[in-house]
Amino acid sequence: MLNIDNLSAGYGKVQVLHGISLEVPRGQVVTLIGSNGAGKTTTMRAISGMIAPTGGQIQLNGQRIDGMESYQVAKLGLAHSPEGRRVFATMTVVDNLTLGAFPRLTGSRPKGDVAADLERALELFPRLKERRLQLAGTLSGGEQQMLAMARAIMLNPDVVLLDEPSMGLAPILVEEVFKIITRLKSEGVTMLLVEQFAAAALAVADYGYVLENGKISVHGPASQLRDDPAVKAAYLGGSH
Repeated sequence: MLNIDNLSAGYGKVQVLHGISLEVPRGQVVTLIGSNGAGKTTTMRAISGMIAPTGGQIQLNGQRIDGMESYQVAKLGLAHSPEGRRVFATMTVVDNLTLGAFPRLTGSRPKGDVAADLERALELFPRLKERRLQLAGTLSGGEQQMLAMARAIMLNPDVVLLDEPSMGLAPILVEEVFKIITRLKSEGVTMLLVEQFAAAALAVADYGYVLENGKISVHGPASQLRDDPAVKAAYLGGSH
């Protein structure tokens, strides 16, 4: 489904990723955990075309996408719910969601039933249904995060990248976000999840990778990582 081989990337002369490799099989949730500055968001940006890799390959369904622009990657079926939400503040909730389906509406991807998928997204995120005609910029942080996730789902994607979906949210909203991720998983949605709450991420994921200083230090089934003493000490203590 999604395969990253020896990926290097950075910003200008600053190299952040140093040859990482990972795989996201169809229908599975794979999580990428690590400390702040480890390179998690850079990985997501390189995959989705927000930045150009400096080395390695990225394949989606067997087709190379490294070096493509974001809109080209989206047309091929990869949706990105970015860190910081980035909703269209002056547009309504419904208009934001409809924009998520833009490649389908323009014929770049199979159209399907966009109207039915819009209603499904609103059912999946009841808070958004209550605020469907509200401007996105007036939503709370948690509601904007849900909108960013729902907008990604509207692409009817093959793979969804979720970058820090719980960032800045109250604990009760973090719980709600992970319930939604669990439901999406049960429906067979393929996801790559970057998350600060490592314990929650490993609880919902099938497989996990630990990123340290731009390199994968350890990887394995999520249940195995949860029991790994080094992973527990570094990422699963305290508030995690």
